Amino acid sequence: MTDNGTVPDILDLTRRAVAPLTRTRAFRRWAPQVLPSLEKVVDRLSRGRLQLAGLLVPALELHTIGAKTGQPRSSRLMYTPDGPGRAIVAGSNFARGGHPAWTANLRADPDAEIIVYGRTVAVHATEIGDDERDAVWARIEAQWPGYRGYERESGRTVRLFRLVAAPRRPAAASHSGVR
Repeated sequence: MTDNGTVPDILDLTRRAVAPLTRTRAFRRWAPQVLPSLEKVVDRLSRGRLQLAGLLVPALELHTIGAKTGQPRSSRLMYTPDGPGRAIVAGSNFARGGHPAWTANLRADPDAEIIVYGRTVAVHATEIGDDERDAVWARIEAQWPGYRGYERESGRTVRLFRLVAAPRRPAAASHSGVR
């Protein structure tokens, strides 16, 4: 039973069981190599409508333009809902020392696209400032307990972004078709 007297749902129980595993060194070491392959299999089987991470937490596919290359890039990320048409993403990079490339891409060009449940949405990214960080981390950790530990263990300040639905870019500048 939960504090309010209801029976916890299976998703909540699964999160509670899996969350501690994601904080282990073994997970942080092997997940970056193993999860992308598993995600591709799930993507093919579900025709893009399901993400492996999405079985536990809300997940999206972020489409950006490479800050250095100018080439389309794609990253699968968990997100925290932040009201209608808004999401928060954290550049945790499995607690590794370096920032993930997608965060540099958003800094260089904050207009991107996301795919959520098979639906493509144009978004504009804003990096979350120091004045909001603690409140935003509290929201993220309400969804995935202990997630801020990745920041402490990485030795760097994790970049946090708010993605807000935006008008679609003209076709020539669109990220559509990135996969």
